[in-house]
Amino acid sequence: MSDYFISQISPKDKAASQQLDRLLTAEGIRRDGNLDYTCGMFDEDMNLIATGSCFGNTLRCLAVSSSHQGEGLMNQIMTHLMEIQVSRGNTHLFLYTKCSSARFFGDLGFYEIARIDGQVVFMENRRNGFSSYLQRLSGESGIHAPRERCAALVMNANPFTLGHLYLTERAAEENDTVHLFMVSEEASLVPFQVRRRLVMEGTAHLSNLIYHDSGPYIISSATFPSYFQKDMDAVIESHARLDLAIFAKIAAALGIRRRYVGEEPHSQVTGIYNRIMETELPKAGIQCTVIPRIQQNGAAISASTVRRAIKENQMELLPSLVPPSTLRYLLSEEAVPVLSRIRQAEDVVHY
Repeated sequence: MSDYFISQISPKDKAASQQLDRLLTAEGIRRDGNLDYTCGMFDEDMNLIATGSCFGNTLRCLAVSSSHQGEGLMNQIMTHLMEIQVSRGNTHLFLYTKCSSARFFGDLGFYEIARIDGQVVFMENRRNGFSSYLQRLSGESGIHAPRERCAALVMNANPFTLGHLYLTERAAEENDTVHLFMVSEEASLVPFQVRRRLVMEGTAHLSNLIYHDSGPYIISSATFPSYFQKDMDAVIESHARLDLAIFAKIAAALGIRRRYVGEEPHSQVTGIYNRIMETELPKAGIQCTVIPRIQQNGAAISASTVRRAIKENQMELLPSLVPPSTLRYLLSEEAVPVLSRIRQAEDVVHY
């Protein structure tokens, strides 16, 4: 045991990367597409016997070779990863794991937020983390949250478009209060602080909105872990069901009775997500209202449409796709780095 050591695995280290993929495959998982740090525990012969990774404030791809299980190696991997996270300034940590492993991580100080039986458990290292989040949301709502016609929207707004505006106006018109959750993780081409500002500027004329940053509990499909799912459809389904399990708890705390979503006929991800939402939300007493997208020249207006227009330098299309506040931003000096990032991106369409 004293001959084992932990070391970072660089993406450039092909030999270690090959061992990593073999170990993960042997333990029934794949290397996740979103990782920013990976470590391995090696024996005296430089064989990889345990591994773990980070992405942002999450822990991922945790595995121990079957021939070394029961030796306490995962405890050491977890300790190492948590030290790395603390050095980065991340003390509130999250992980996704198989249901069969949840009790083990519970013994290491992680607490269950939500689970989808047979698929995934979402955990954090703070006993009262999620309950404190719900209390914060209630505090943001103040006295302006009637219990009857109370609805919710969740949007990434990358960037905020006329489609987002139409959806929000419909929800605001048909309800007394609308909780608008803005996905706050930094996984988009437009930074969160800009997205947040454009959402609030574009909807400033609506007096019955309550704005919430999503925090770490509502994440985008772009960063949902895929490493223990068999294929992309399974990843989308797990993400949708877990997201909805968490949302149902949020809705219960805030008295939300309806969730509005925009129809997305060309998006596989959104199509699967919406189908699951229409089935699962009513089980939690929440009506799911799907609003057809408004169109421009026969095509649905979406953030993908806007990003594609920017990438192809068709800026003349923007006034018909985004509200004036978003247009002002996109034509400003402030937006130059973001426009450059969009134009350099390999793919700007959300599938």
